[in-house]
Parts: sequence; structure tokens; C-alpha cells
Amino acid sequence: MDTFLTIASRREVREYADTPIPDDVARRILDAGRLAGSSRNTQLWEFVVVSDRDALAEAVYAPDNVRNARLVVAIVGEAFPFDVGRAAQNMMLAAWNEGVGSVPNGIANADRAAEIVGGSPVKMILTFGYPAKPRDPSARTADEWSARANRKPFDDVVRRA
Repeated sequence: MDTFLTIASRREVREYADTPIPDDVARRILDAGRLAGSSRNTQLWEFVVVSDRDALAEAVYAPDNVRNARLVVAIVGEAFPFDVGRAAQNMMLAAWNEGVGSVPNGIANADRAAEIVGGSPVKMILTFGYPAKPRDPSARTADEWSARANRKPFDDVVRRA
């Protein structure tokens, strides 16, 4: 898929099909996080694939996202928030390129989340799965997806100084 089409057509996916994510696709998603840039190349993160989804579901604000996902990744460690965002966005875009939807999840109980992943502070939780309601990115051009996005108009957020 074209990179801009991937960006323009990606939407948050909170309902997942029962279809498993193949190992090679999951590895590509995780590797996209590993490849993200970080401040001074410190890479102060780990990507924990969480197997106890039910336990982790109790530590987030939207538990069904975690319970129903086919892949749950906790970004843990001491990475700066900007670096965590870069890694997360890489993973979500790589996933969408493979037809896998995703959404970040807010952490309601940081101590419990850390306990579940082995004690490290959890910076973000990402859930992945094939969308329950499939979407075809090629059904529109990137510009058409962009125009349909629920975002402020371009001229309202871009200016020159």
C-alpha cells in the first residue's frame, strides 16, 4: 500500500474479527516499533506481547478492546513520551498496511498494568486485530480518505510564520 494511503485511510479499530494475526505479520508490526527513532537513539523501551488479556483488560479504560484483540502490545520502560508515540504510530501504520486494525488504550490502573507485564512501567497499550467490519483502503484515493476524515480543515491547522 502507498504510505500516504495507509496514513489517510487508517482509522481506530475497536472491534476485531476472530481471525488470528499470522506470526509474520505480528513480527512485522513489532519490528516497526523497534525501528522507530528515539531521543539520542536510547531505545528505552520494550514491547511486551501480553498473553493474559483478561487481566490486562481490568487495567485499561476500554476493557473490550483488550479482551477481543488478537494481539496486545504494552510499550514499557523509560522511553520519553514522544518516543513512545513514534513507536506506537509505526506499529499501528505497519499493522494497517497489512489490513490489521488497531487502537491505543488508556491505562486506568498503572500499578496493575506494570504487574501484569513483569514490573516495568507501562507507557502505552496497543490492541490489534482484523476489523470486525472490514474496510478497503483502495476503495478511495488518499485524497478522498483525507477529505472524509473527521479532522479540522487543513487551513485551520497549517500556517506559515
